[in-house]
Amino acid sequence: MYAESYFPAAQAIDEARWVAEYAPLVKRAARQLSSQAGGVFDREDMEQIGLMALLDCLRRYGGEPDERFAAFAGLRIRGAILDELRRLDWRPRSVRQEAHRARDALRELRRKLGREPAEAEVATHLGLDPDAYREALLAENAEEMASFDEMVAAGVELAGEGSPEARLERLSVLTHALSALDSREQTVIQLYYEYELSLKEIAAVLELTEARICQINKSALKKMQACLAAA
Repeated sequence: MYAESYFPAAQAIDEARWVAEYAPLVKRAARQLSSQAGGVFDREDMEQIGLMALLDCLRRYGGEPDERFAAFAGLRIRGAILDELRRLDWRPRSVRQEAHRARDALRELRRKLGREPAEAEVATHLGLDPDAYREALLAENAEEMASFDEMVAAGVELAGEGSPEARLERLSVLTHALSALDSREQTVIQLYYEYELSLKEIAAVLELTEARICQINKSALKKMQACLAAA
């Protein structure tokens, strides 16, 4: 009787300890994604969903967390928050439509000007004020990042499986995908995924507008997705 009551309690104590240790992953994900939620979903709610995802990761991982756990759990936490944002359909239809218009306008102006258009040029072309244009870019960028997160998460789950040769091959594929990026794209990806800065913080570091960071990030993700899909 004593043993039956002790072990579940011991397991709960272990889970609480690991949740406390890895809770910063949840706080970073919530802080990073809150700027994309448009006020529909506050940070405390994001953290609650993230903590549930962290607990699920601990129970599914098998054994005590090791050096690979943070990468595995970080992507799953982000994925759980993004799934809830999708479920809530946090982007109004009008914002989704503006996102598509912004994408088409960028393509048109690139062809017409022969260069990357400035944020003000695109906003003027669309007849939008700067804030509305940035909101459209953030909305489209969020979907790109969600798709990329799912692809990387699948790779992380596989990273611990198979022979050492197979794991090395997966690492080589990801390295190749990163090498396809130019130096600025690599910097944005590193700041976002490794250092977990928000798009606004990256813009401040690189002294660029948030809209420009969205454009760079989107270009980088498309290149990496193409490399990973072709592998």
